[in-house]
Amino acid sequence: MADASNRFDGKGVLLTGGGTGIGRAAAMAFAEEGARVWIVGRREQPLRDVADLYPDRIHPLVCDIAESAQFEQSLDSITAPLDAYVGNAAVSKATPVDGSDPKAWDEVLSVNLHGNLRSCLSAAARLRDGGRIVNVTSVHGQICERGSTAYGVAKSAINQLTRCLAVELAPRGILANAVAPGFVDTPMSVVGGVSELETEWFRANFIENGRIPLRRAAQPGEIARLILFLASNENTYMTGQILTADGGLTLTL
Repeated sequence: MADASNRFDGKGVLLTGGGTGIGRAAAMAFAEEGARVWIVGRREQPLRDVADLYPDRIHPLVCDIAESAQFEQSLDSITAPLDAYVGNAAVSKATPVDGSDPKAWDEVLSVNLHGNLRSCLSAAARLRDGGRIVNVTSVHGQICERGSTAYGVAKSAINQLTRCLAVELAPRGILANAVAPGFVDTPMSVVGGVSELETEWFRANFIENGRIPLRRAAQPGEIARLILFLASNENTYMTGQILTADGGLTLTL
């Protein structure tokens, strides 16, 4: 078996949403295993903070995946071959179904659905044969939470996109899979300056009653390790699958 520390030597990886949380952890893990990683995000400073840790391996690309022209221009700046694409960019906003906040709906769908769909298809066209696609979705693609309808719709759609790409791209030897996390300790968990993972609501509803059987949220690195497996040559036969990584949350609903 190949040494896991060099699984990505000579490989090129494009990763969206690479400045914080799961994306940051994955970018660092890819770099540590030898990959050259291009990380995409809307905010320059978080991207540069990650790139500065691995200046020879991580390259920041500041753009909004919801703006297809920006994303295509960023892709054009990548001269090395790409072996893996990780679609991780996302925003989260309350989206009540009464239509009282159409701007929130537009933003969530423009990034989480349309932006991820277009960026995934564009990146797929540039992958080398035998490449890998890994989309980061969510348990919201399987279950429903009041006030998060747009988020759930988008994640569910990207799950299905992943399955379809697995079929369409199989002749090129490209494997497409997704990881669907539950609660993860990332900046997205912070609302109004307070992490929901530190609230009484979270403890009472998910920890004390065992609704999450493992009785904790995931750390970004735990999800990153799944992403790297799916993006590596260690994965030779799994395609079109959605790996749920939620500490057992969806087993108890």
